[in-house]
Amino acid sequence: MKKNSRIAIAALAAASLIGLAGCASPEAGSSADGGEKKDLTLAVFNGWDEGVATSWLWKTILEEEGYSVELEYADPAPVFEGLSSGDYDFTTDVWLPKTHAAYLETYGDDIVELGAWNEESKLTLAVNEDAPIDSIEELADNADLFGNQIVGIEPGAGLTAAMENDVIPTYGLDDMEFVTSSTAAMLTELKSATDKGENVVVTLWEPHRAYAQFPLKNLEDPEGAFGSTESLSSYGSTEFAESSPKAAGYLEDFTMDSETLMSLVKAMFIDYEGDDYAPVVEKWIEDNQEYVNGLTA
Repeated sequence: MKKNSRIAIAALAAASLIGLAGCASPEAGSSADGGEKKDLTLAVFNGWDEGVATSWLWKTILEEEGYSVELEYADPAPVFEGLSSGDYDFTTDVWLPKTHAAYLETYGDDIVELGAWNEESKLTLAVNEDAPIDSIEELADNADLFGNQIVGIEPGAGLTAAMENDVIPTYGLDDMEFVTSSTAAMLTELKSATDKGENVVVTLWEPHRAYAQFPLKNLEDPEGAFGSTESLSSYGSTEFAESSPKAAGYLEDFTMDSETLMSLVKAMFIDYEGDDYAPVVEKWIEDNQEYVNGLTA
């Protein structure tokens, strides 16, 4: 065979291989636009309104951008475990520097911070607006007025840990019963006490829809046991930013002030009584289109 013929055949074979590679189907969960993984799993903390609201917002936005987003609801410990193992791609509701600090100590090396989107939030102890006390330091001496009980949320919540490790010992509340169950149960107890005109003290956080639903006031925390203002951040698995850089970039640039967040929470949980949030979020996006457009600009 002549040398030129051998070169021509080799070139043709190489071209054929390149063509076959170009026609190959993209990897599962990826798209043709740079291999971006578009099948995403978004982890949502059970019962945390701001997390549910922002998760539905991002599910709707990302699906408009061509992604498929599955919401997975779980308590904080499984969420952080799932992010570290790669079972979940991201979550939008990590509270720092206090609430979820213990989880970051455990899983921080195996997950990635995408960015803080709100820095106006805080943990609180709230009572009915006409309660006879205004500070946590008054609570122990008036425990009987509250049935000697503090109503909490989930046992594994960072807010619960802050109560047990910092607030209760700081203010000498060890003789009060600290009841933990779920956020839903806490809200039920809050509604029941409010309807009856009884005193009640509950663990809460701002922003939260309860402040729009019930006449409440936060007890002052002169010792700073709850810590200062918290930031709300999105975190992803170590693979997320690499496999879905465009989506990760949106979340890195995400910001939402408390007023905007509460308008979304109100639309989903106060003005609406169902559990199919898709049309509610779509309507909210339509009413806040300029803001939403900026999230993917």
